[in-house]
Amino acid sequence: MSIINILLSIAALAVIVICASYALPASKTVSRRAVIKANAADIYQLIASTEGFQRFNPYCDTDPSLKISAFGPDTGVGAGFSFEGKEGKGTQTVIAVKPNRQVQMEIDLGPMGKPVQTFRLKEQPDSTEVIWSTRSDFGMNPIGRVFGLFLDKMLGKTYERGLKNLAQAVATA
Repeated sequence: MSIINILLSIAALAVIVICASYALPASKTVSRRAVIKANAADIYQLIASTEGFQRFNPYCDTDPSLKISAFGPDTGVGAGFSFEGKEGKGTQTVIAVKPNRQVQMEIDLGPMGKPVQTFRLKEQPDSTEVIWSTRSDFGMNPIGRVFGLFLDKMLGKTYERGLKNLAQAVATA
């Protein structure tokens, strides 16, 4: 087999892999839920606040040198922080709120995209169900679409740990 045939085979394989990636979903949502023994208002105050978010931020557990710099108002739309640590850097900003029911945040990861993270609160008689989800849109990016296959495995345990941290934080508030 000549070098030209080998190069043509590699090129054909690359084209097939790239084309196949477009058959994968253009977006992915990762979601975890927990029932926390607290009222929705107390949980909402932590989630919608930059300082409050840091009290349960699961990335602080795994990266004690994580750098956090707050910006904007203390709470509500526009509240946010920049972060830089071993798992990356970017910003997280509250973009929409429904008091005591929902908080949405945009996470700007630069060239890696801008996933939207949502916390939904469903108050129950003696507790609140908290649903933490993140939607990532990959558009026509074939690498992003392949990355989406592994997103649940990458984020799921982190969100589970974060929800446990949230339950502890609201219990000590």
